[in-house]
Amino acid sequence: MRYVKLGNTGLEVSRICLGCMSFGDPAAGTHEWSLDEAASRPFIQRAVEAGVNFFDTANGYSLGSSEEIVGRALRDFAIRDEVVVASKVYFPMREGRNSMGLSRKAIMTEVDASLRRLGTDYIDLYQIHRWDGRTPIEETMEALHDVVTSGKARYVGASSMFAWQFSKALYTSELRGWTKFVSMQNHYNLLNREEEREMMPLCADQGIGVIPWSPLARGRLARDWDETTERSTTDELGKGLYDIAASDRVIVERVGEVAAARGVPRAQVALAWMLSKPFITAPIVGATKPHHIDDAVAAVDLSLSADEIALLEEPYTPHPVVGFR
Repeated sequence: MRYVKLGNTGLEVSRICLGCMSFGDPAAGTHEWSLDEAASRPFIQRAVEAGVNFFDTANGYSLGSSEEIVGRALRDFAIRDEVVVASKVYFPMREGRNSMGLSRKAIMTEVDASLRRLGTDYIDLYQIHRWDGRTPIEETMEALHDVVTSGKARYVGASSMFAWQFSKALYTSELRGWTKFVSMQNHYNLLNREEEREMMPLCADQGIGVIPWSPLARGRLARDWDETTERSTTDELGKGLYDIAASDRVIVERVGEVAAARGVPRAQVALAWMLSKPFITAPIVGATKPHHIDDAVAAVDLSLSADEIALLEEPYTPHPVVGFR
């Protein structure tokens, strides 16, 4: 495994982040493909043993049970101060008023709940899961600043928004002397590269660590175009993210061509392409089969040629902005 600083911080993270959305109580009803605790733990242990020290979850994943599973597993398999635990806040955790969003009340309530579920005194990277247009950004950023100064989080980050919104959050913190976002967790992969237009240049300019979600396009880049999985047939969000441009199929086929020529799985090629980008810190990779982690780790050492990268990128056509509106 290789390691890199998260943006302009001194925080050292592995070049692969294990995404933990697939780990959670299936009874929560949020994800039909979720693995229960017994099935999840071997993946977390395998990641730790492979050198992965970066783990991303959220309070909304399986209504908090993902945090519980991740917290218990890391206590058993890792040294707390050597791993980087990231979680997120925004989506509703219960019925009723003030149950979601980024108000001071919601943030202060949910960070304490996440800490209890994770079984830790602090969260390394506490992220806003989405932009909250109903709450002034000043209120959100001041609350996050207080979370950091209280010791409940070490750093704060953001996920999936327009570049103007992220810029507004950054300069608001700068003007007020509050803790600034150090990372952006956004939607980016070979099938959707719209973030290259505004968000990626902004992050590069401001020294923001980029940790994309869905780097394999919900698995579409790792299998034949017409092949389906339980997740692909039940993931309502995923259905709206892809299969919207004829160029997508060509790109998937070219990933297969490069993989066949290299003698490696397709997932390694798609991840190696992403890791070749200088603005990428660590893609967030989910795992529900052992080889998912093995392929992600192997991709770190797979270097694609300029010709291979050009072959993969050439068919791309503009796509609608999806994933956060």
